[in-house]
Amino acid sequence: MPKVFDGVVLSVRPKIAIVDVKRSVVHKLYKKVRRFNKKFKVDPGEFTLSPGDKVKIVETRPISKSKYFKIQEVVKDDTA
Repeated sequence: MPKVFDGVVLSVRPKIAIVDVKRSVVHKLYKKVRRFNKKFKVDPGEFTLSPGDKVKIVETRPISKSKYFKIQEVVKDDTA
């Protein structure tokens, strides 16, 4: 089962987009919420993206040295 994340596009270049994924985890003992974020290099495919778009990314086979995710769908377009 491939991993699927929701994130926000930070920047777009030819053939690559940087997507920031935020997640929250509750500590088992202390019950404190810890927030993490990670930036993924993503293959945009045929989608036209702009910074601020909310997207859903899915794990795939390695496309290049650092790209192993691709855009599954654009959830929301903040520019419109």
